[in-house]
Amino acid sequence: MSINRSGYYKWLNRDINNYEINRNDLAVLIKEEHSKHPSYGYHALAKVIRDKTGWIFSDNLCHKVCKYINIKSKCRHYQYRKPGEEHIVYDNKIHNNWTTTGPLQKIVSDMTVIKHRGKHYEWTYFLDTYNNAIIASDISSKWADPKPYFNCRDQLLKLLKKEGITESVYFHTDQGSVFSSTSFNQALLNNNIIRSMSRVGTPTDNPIIESMNGWIKAQIWADYRINDFESVEEFIQEYIHYYNYERPMYKHNYKSPAEFTLSQGFHLTF
Repeated sequence: MSINRSGYYKWLNRDINNYEINRNDLAVLIKEEHSKHPSYGYHALAKVIRDKTGWIFSDNLCHKVCKYINIKSKCRHYQYRKPGEEHIVYDNKIHNNWTTTGPLQKIVSDMTVIKHRGKHYEWTYFLDTYNNAIIASDISSKWADPKPYFNCRDQLLKLLKKEGITESVYFHTDQGSVFSSTSFNQALLNNNIIRSMSRVGTPTDNPIIESMNGWIKAQIWADYRINDFESVEEFIQEYIHYYNYERPMYKHNYKSPAEFTLSQGFHLTF
């Protein structure tokens, strides 16, 4: 290689520079946090490490180290689907305008399936699009059980009453049978809640909840030993607390929903 012997041994016995020291130290921290949260990308890993250590470094350096040690998020993303038809009673009033100026202005909901110890559960939750906080939740082991939907609805109404919300609130969902039923919607309409629905088979009309469904399930699979919990209710309770108060989010510059809400001068509604 046209390298002389003395130059080679000088290079071999050299002291590593500060950049290499920092990269090696950061690699250890990244591996540690990735082992706890395999779903995290390099932005989230950098945020968590900065918060825990006070070390100031760029996301770009974290990205380089992640590539060097071959670490990346284990989560997957949704693909685009063509839009379908409007609901005959509740059309799409949001039209992908998710702009809000404070909590409890636009609420979204959906149901997702979670597996615990070989048994499937339907988890229904309501999400505040301002801070992406979970503000209502219920779970059932029965297939197509309407009770969680009604329980979450009542939790929402109770929260709005507690906070003294008098302005109109948008509530956006898909066209599921419970979400479309008169018995479910009448109490919402009586409390000045404007109903809005996605078009048929169009998850892009409700991107916030659809995206969170994917990330939450991927995170549960990658980061948690859900079967170690005695009950799925115990797990959901612990996960919601983690999600609302600790989980860093890209939307909030990698603050948790609680950190973001407080940083904007609002008190917590969850």
